[in-house]
Amino acid sequence: MESTSLFMLTIGGILLLGLVTSAIGRRTFLPRVTLLLIFGAMIGSNGLDWIPLEISRRFELVADVALLMVGFLLGEKLAIKSIRQFAAPIMWISLSAALVTASVVSLGLMWAGVPKSIAVVLGCIAAATAPAAVLDVAMESGAEGPFRNLLLAIVAIDDAWALILFGFGVAIATAATETNAFMMVLREIGGGIALGIVLGVPAAYLTGRLRKGQPILSEALGIVFVCGGLAIWLEVSFLIAAMVMGAMIANFAKHHEYPFHAIENIEWPFMVIFFVLAGATLELAALRDVGLIGGVYIVCRAIGKVLGARIGGELARADKKTRNWMGLALLPQAGVAIGMALVASNHLPEYRQTLLSVVIGSTVFFEIIGPVFTRLALKRVQYTVDAS
Repeated sequence: MESTSLFMLTIGGILLLGLVTSAIGRRTFLPRVTLLLIFGAMIGSNGLDWIPLEISRRFELVADVALLMVGFLLGEKLAIKSIRQFAAPIMWISLSAALVTASVVSLGLMWAGVPKSIAVVLGCIAAATAPAAVLDVAMESGAEGPFRNLLLAIVAIDDAWALILFGFGVAIATAATETNAFMMVLREIGGGIALGIVLGVPAAYLTGRLRKGQPILSEALGIVFVCGGLAIWLEVSFLIAAMVMGAMIANFAKHHEYPFHAIENIEWPFMVIFFVLAGATLELAALRDVGLIGGVYIVCRAIGKVLGARIGGELARADKKTRNWMGLALLPQAGVAIGMALVASNHLPEYRQTLLSVVIGSTVFFEIIGPVFTRLALKRVQYTVDAS
């Protein structure tokens, strides 16, 4: 009984916190994502240690559910009718931001004396972003228009590029003696795409029939959870599977305009719990361990994202606002990078400590600071649009 009571009190307190952070976020320059992460760190094991163990143990489940919803909602941003005018910027900016970031970080780390193999792997990991943080900041900011839509579309495919680069990076680092890492990445991406198509196409035609034109909440949650469960069971990327499924429904469901819009109404409670628990589990001590290598990684990643987005914007002939601000909007980095570091450390056990220290430490930094720049970019672009 005590355990149940503690669980309910903690979840209730975290949800009420979401209301407070939203109010504070509207009155300060800090987005609510950053505020939730900071609060989570304060009450987590590194601070006041107020999060019960029973809650912390369920973080992986909460994270999976939240990211499934994020993936599905981002997939809807990939509807052909919505991205037709942004097709070139999406591909050029996302690919350029990933490639340039990987190159700048790799070269910077080599200059700092890091062995070539580890520098390349860390460079590839640096290409990953944080879809959940970017989506929430975009929704919280209230920004509308082409820049916001382009940002969400880029984030939707950004981690796919990062995973592909990571597969090549690990293969290079292991001097081609191991091909299973690259094949594993291809299986994770390809399997996620295939699963998203297999579930998304029939769902596009079958959903939204019980209540004409409006898919009901049970349909939305049912298909998303089935997608996540199958993806985890098949060991493919559930984030990519959910994105592809959302894209399939958005493109093929002609009988309802906003596929599964009900998810947007319940996503925020899961996101509140997700970000608070993410903050509570941040390894703040890793910030002290990153040293010169971590500092170079952080600086080079920021330069790479800004420079890469600008180059991609030039190639796609994007407008000046997009070229100037898109890179800053792509700075958040989250759990995907840590997952890559864990995989890489299994293939390169002698560099395990370096990989995990740098990636975990930089992730803490970019998870807290990155959303601030995303919000700044959205506000500045919105301001210039309104002023004109």
